[in-house]
Amino acid sequence: MTESKIDTNTKDAPSASDVPAAAEGQQQQQQQQQRRGGRGERRGRRGDRRGQERESEWQERVVQIRRVSKTVKGGKKMSFRAIVVVGNERGQVGVGVGKAGDVIGAVRKGVADGKKHLVKVPLTRHSSIPTLSNGRDGAASVLIRPAAPGTGVIAGGSIRTVLELAGIKNVLAKRLGSKTPLNNARAAMVALASLRTHKQTAKERGIALEQIYS
Repeated sequence: MTESKIDTNTKDAPSASDVPAAAEGQQQQQQQQQRRGGRGERRGRRGDRRGQERESEWQERVVQIRRVSKTVKGGKKMSFRAIVVVGNERGQVGVGVGKAGDVIGAVRKGVADGKKHLVKVPLTRHSSIPTLSNGRDGAASVLIRPAAPGTGVIAGGSIRTVLELAGIKNVLAKRLGSKTPLNNARAAMVALASLRTHKQTAKERGIALEQIYS
């Protein structure tokens, strides 16, 4: 009886030649999974590097931080307001405003708001603007004029911050109205948004580019 039981068990059991093949198959599958995982990690690292490079291109400057209050039922609610200018010094700049219960949160919201309202500024080869421009926001009025190479940024307050982060290095700017930093920054943004290159102006007028210089 014992011999018959042993014979039946040995028939169902895998042979010695089958065991190494199964082990090799499992090893190959594990190696393939490791290779796929390594590729995924490399792609993730590349994506992280690209994201960091994009974030490093943008510069942020806080123009003003004020403590503001809102009257609600039961008293006053205190919070902070931050005016932030965001730019890449390559012709893109934006002004944002953020409000939060702490300063860090307000600045973070201001940066996000500034990136939502970016303006493309046409720059000349001398890092200046092509033509004179005038912008107005509320009671603030700003006049921006191109300057010769080596002049620098002749401006003050929040207007200077907007021009520097836009990548403009030779320009003259004058504040003609209110002294409020937010209105002046937005007026400068309006002036920069209305700028057009000579080629764009000629195309809009339907004339040749040489006629503008003549």
